[in-house]
Parts: sequence; structure tokens; C-alpha cells
Amino acid sequence: MYFDALSFLEDERDTFRAFEALEDLTDEQLEIVPPTDLGWSGRDLMGHLVQWQEISLQVAKELAVNEASPTYEANHARWAIPGEADRFNDAGIIAWRALPIAEVRARFRQAAGELRGYLTVVPESRWIKHPRHQEYFFGETTGHYEEHLPELRAVLAAV
Repeated sequence: MYFDALSFLEDERDTFRAFEALEDLTDEQLEIVPPTDLGWSGRDLMGHLVQWQEISLQVAKELAVNEASPTYEANHARWAIPGEADRFNDAGIIAWRALPIAEVRARFRQAAGELRGYLTVVPESRWIKHPRHQEYFFGETTGHYEEHLPELRAVLAAV
């Protein structure tokens, strides 16, 4: 549990830094699918992380100006449906694979920083001092990154 925004943002930044190694890979290297349980390429991993960062960004934008976030509430309800998170993730991977690699790269470079920036303007009472929202942002950033470190290691080892 975090008691101040700066600590949260520093930890998020530090954890995401490892994934920035994906930016150094060539387009061809990003398409390599190493043997992992998920069967994702580096490109897939980038898209998956960005997908959740962009959703979190929308939540942050809503919380910057309102006490509640319709996006958070809708997703919270959606994930209560068995298998829905997996279906959403699978659809996301398909959508990210259809995008030009230049767009995947651009959104990967932009999303995390933009999310951090918006979180600095969300009143702490709406995220750091709000247990559900803090848990949500941790789960979609630092916790999510940590969950996908095995995929990152596999992608980097395969090139």
C-alpha cells in the first residue's frame, strides 16, 4: 500500500523501465515468438501492456475531474464475468497485431508517460487514498508489469 503519489509513481517508473528494452529490438525481432505459456511476441507484449495503460489513462482522466470513473466501474463489472478478462485480452492481441508496427511503437513510447502525467493531477483522495482505485492502478501498472516479466525475459532471450 502506498501513502503518497510520488512513491507509487517512482515504483511504477522503475518497474516499467525493464520493458523499455523492447524499444531497442528491430521490427523483425519484435515478431519472434519465444516458447512461453502465452505464446506472445515482443510486439504482442508491447500491445498488451499499452492496452491496459490506455484504459488506466482513461480512468485517470475521469478521476482528475470527477469523484468516480465510469470506465473503472464498467471494467470492474466486466471482469466479474467468468472468462471475460481472457476474452478481452485475446481480442486485444488480435487488434494489436493488425496495427502497423510504427503505431505500436509510438503508443508504447507514449502511454506509460502520459498515464504517469495524468496521475499527478488526480487528487490523491481519488487514487492513493482510495483503496480500490489504488489497487486498480497498481494492478494495471507495476503489478501487471511484474506479472509479465517472464514474457519479457523470454522475448529478450530469443533475440
